[in-house]
This record gives sequence, structure tokens and C-alpha cells, in this order.
Amino acid sequence: MKSIIVISDTHGNRADVEKLYARFAECDLIIHLGDTSADGARILRDFPGKVMLINGNCDVPRLGENEALTECEGVKIFACHGDAYGVKRGYERLAQRAAGLGADVALFGHTHRAEETRAGGVALFNPGTLSRYAAKKSYLYLAVYDGKFTGKIAELQ
Repeated sequence: MKSIIVISDTHGNRADVEKLYARFAECDLIIHLGDTSADGARILRDFPGKVMLINGNCDVPRLGENEALTECEGVKIFACHGDAYGVKRGYERLAQRAAGLGADVALFGHTHRAEETRAGGVALFNPGTLSRYAAKKSYLYLAVYDGKFTGKIAELQ
């Protein structure tokens, strides 16, 4: 079994990102779905070799990829920020793109709302936000094993 911690939209809130460092140390992969400010560079430095960084619409400089497809334990995972797929208006375009790539899971941010849903045969997960101004700060714990997966959105305490 592999464990993945997924965060998004941290917007420079290092204090809350650092609250997850113990979980980052234990997991197999860290995915940041964009709008990192300086957080992305710091996570890359502190956890070399286990970070996938996706660019968000607010990211300058752009340190990561605009989107990525990875496979872990037989589960295909598509990751993007979500703005290019209009996720504030719906998930159809995102689901179509993920399904077209053969993905089982699509990860996205941008809306700052934690959510889990299905569309077009794909499981869609938004971990929410760790922005300092958010009323609820959350992240996603994703476990994958032998072609199966389970996701749990967790509130940051």
C-alpha cells in the first residue's frame, strides 16, 4: 500500500503546511495542486524525491507542471489545479480529460472547497485549502493498493 498526501491552495501559509510535516515524512508521495507561493519550493527542498508540484493560476514562478498523470499501485492519477477546466462552474471538462487519459482518479484544487464526487467514471477529489484565511483548512489522504484506492478528506487541526 502507498499513501499520498494531497494539498492545494496554501497561498504562502507555511505555518499550517508545516503542521503536516510529520504526515509528509511518513507518506510515499506528496502532491501540491497549486497556488503555493513559496510553499512549493520549501516542500520540494524538505522532501526531495517524493513531491509532485502542480502549477496554479497564482503561481509565479512556475516551479511544477501544469498537469500530470502518474500511476501508483495500479491506480492512474491525473493531477491539475483545475482552473483550466473551469471547475468553479462544474466538473464535466475535468472528468472528460481524466477519463480520456485513462485515469481512475482526478485531483484538483482552485475552488478552495473540499469535495469528493464521481463524474464520467472518474473519482474526483479536491483537498480544499490551507489558506490562512480559510474557515476550514483541509487536505486529502489517499491510499492506493493493487488497483484500488480510498480517499479521506481531513480537516487540519
